[in-house]
Amino acid sequence: MNNPTETATTTPRTGLLAWTANRRMLWRHSVRLIALGFFAILLAVRVWDPAPVETLRLKTLDAYQALSPRPVSEQPVLIVDIDEKSLAELGQWPWPRTTLATLTQRIMDAGAAALAFDIVFAEPDRLSPHRIAESVPALSPEVRAALRAVPDNDSAFAGTLSRYQTVLGRFPRLLAAGGVPSRLKSASIGRKGPDPAPFFQRFEGVLANLPELEAAAQGIGMLVPTQERDNIVRRVPAFVRVGDTIQPALFLELLRVATGQKTYVVTSGSAGVASVSIAGNEIPTDWNGRVWVHYSRPTPGLYVSAADILAGRISADRLAGRLILVGTSAVGLRDIVATPLLKAMPGVEVHAQILQSVLGGSRLERPDYAIGAELIVLLVIGLAVIYLVPKVGAWWTLTVGAVLAAAVVGGAAWLFAARQLLFDVSYPLIASLLIFAMLSFMNYVREQQDRRQIRIAFSRYLAPEMVSLLTDNPDQLRLGGEMREMTLLFSDVQGFTDIAENYDAVGLTRLINEILTPVTREVLATGGTVDKYMGDALMAFWNAPLDDPAHAANACRAALAINRLIGPLNEVLRAQAEADGQDFRPVNFGVGINTGECCVGNMGSDMRFDYSVLGDAVNLAARLEGQTRTYGVGIVAGEHTREQAPDLAFIELDMITVKGKTVPERIYALVGDADFARTPAFGNYAAAHAEMLAAFRAMDWEGAAAAAKKARDAARAAGLDFDRLFDLFEGRIADFKAEPPPPGWDGVFVATSKS
Repeated sequence: MNNPTETATTTPRTGLLAWTANRRMLWRHSVRLIALGFFAILLAVRVWDPAPVETLRLKTLDAYQALSPRPVSEQPVLIVDIDEKSLAELGQWPWPRTTLATLTQRIMDAGAAALAFDIVFAEPDRLSPHRIAESVPALSPEVRAALRAVPDNDSAFAGTLSRYQTVLGRFPRLLAAGGVPSRLKSASIGRKGPDPAPFFQRFEGVLANLPELEAAAQGIGMLVPTQERDNIVRRVPAFVRVGDTIQPALFLELLRVATGQKTYVVTSGSAGVASVSIAGNEIPTDWNGRVWVHYSRPTPGLYVSAADILAGRISADRLAGRLILVGTSAVGLRDIVATPLLKAMPGVEVHAQILQSVLGGSRLERPDYAIGAELIVLLVIGLAVIYLVPKVGAWWTLTVGAVLAAAVVGGAAWLFAARQLLFDVSYPLIASLLIFAMLSFMNYVREQQDRRQIRIAFSRYLAPEMVSLLTDNPDQLRLGGEMREMTLLFSDVQGFTDIAENYDAVGLTRLINEILTPVTREVLATGGTVDKYMGDALMAFWNAPLDDPAHAANACRAALAINRLIGPLNEVLRAQAEADGQDFRPVNFGVGINTGECCVGNMGSDMRFDYSVLGDAVNLAARLEGQTRTYGVGIVAGEHTREQAPDLAFIELDMITVKGKTVPERIYALVGDADFARTPAFGNYAAAHAEMLAAFRAMDWEGAAAAAKKARDAARAAGLDFDRLFDLFEGRIADFKAEPPPPGWDGVFVATSKS
């Protein structure tokens, strides 16, 4: 048999570890490239900002409001509510304009700062006296004439509006139904930056009030439909474009009229509108000039009933100095909207909430650098995930990601609560989670492929339970060389060259398979790994790739089992030889076992390598297999193997120096298992054998010869055919009797050949 470190045939397992190592490295690079491509797509989606992404962002900002609503505080804003109670006391809507004039007069005479109607008076009052005179045919001429003489309700309402700081509302229309009124004029706007008009929401027409009423009011503000895609009111345009004019929102116009200002100041840049200022109040907006509403929980005292004011049940102190919004909470009048905090809120309260947040200094802002900051967060977390998952695995990445996510979410929540800044963390976190999921899935697929490949490759070299352990724990398949104590086994068919002469190539292949199949089975059964086949020889090792604390004992068990195969195997071969008309030549195995430190791992070149083992312990195991022919025993083991399997039946053979080494080795014959070691016959033989070796090494040639004869008989009594061994020693004894060894002889035999 050739030295395994000098000649080895290629096995089907060649390249498995190369495949595993290269695959892991290739996987890390390729998966990161794929993940980076996916990451680029996610970045592009965020920049594109389709409707689902925007909706997700808005829902995240809603969560901030739900967790940290604006604190309720006393603010100079009050809603005069045309509520169900008012409708019950004063009748159904619309009320006569004279009633609204009276309501306006009482509010303003109580000292209100300004009043705005969240109502459009687009048609003349049908309850005006002259209209009643024309619509009721049964009236007498006198009554009809008297009614026509009474002042018109709209004129009376206009007269009241003109005496106070009042604001009326208009509804913008997407379609120019009736066109843009000629009296519609742009608000007076001072600009900081480029013209903001292109950024404002555009409408083609308006639903306006009666010209007489609009001429009487001190201001006109827009009642803009403000629902987002999900019908929740989060932002209200500060200005809109109607035709070629710019119109302010109702809440903004009310603030202007109350403070006596003439001009708004709009700050804008190339990215859009940044803010609107009036009377020293700077109101942040989004790029379209929309104001984020910072909602509070339902505010006690924000509403007063219109009926209570008309009936004199509200004190003047309640109204004095307030900004008054007249609107309705009555369900039948259909001015109900949804907000981040409430599913149903009167639309007029949206204007009140904006004014409260503006005057109270709690103004929500989504800064112009928000998108950049969010993209940076996405880059940091996403790239961290792409780097960590292939390197440290999913669990560590998930832990690090959870910490980063908690920090990001906590930071965004703090910025909202403390600074009223709006940052979206949902998309960076969800995008990173998608990347993590993709990488984890690819990692799972790779692991499944690795396990399948390991199972396929190692199923012929490891026991099934060992393969299962290896596939369940592929990390134990350590790549690269590592030093560890191992037990090596070499098995060879003695005299195989002569046996092979009786077979052609096909028959010889069948013979080798019939020999190596049961031998391999015994190796696998004891947890060994088949390293390679070398013609009729087999090399195996224990304690790699999986740990095996009893590796020496398991290798000895395998060797004993291989020796037990000789009888049944020869019977099969005899029957086959007789059937084929060939001469039968019996098969005998020589097995060498040694235990020692080895380097196990990938052996070969960068292009092709195998999972194997190197070291002096390997070479010695191969040399010991060769010594089975010299000593005429089936199994020769090294001293370290015997020390780690003391319960088995070992017999010391000799102290030898094998070819290629200078340090002598004490070698043993393994002759049986632990049960055999406890038998009296083996005990008698072991004692006689030890007596022979002691006399031999003491150069007591007569005593050694007598002990050798005694030991031969004891071996036969124990069922051991060791005649060749004793012939060897008796020959040495005779030679030394004739020519004694030189002075200082240590009893070491120098082997001059590998076998």
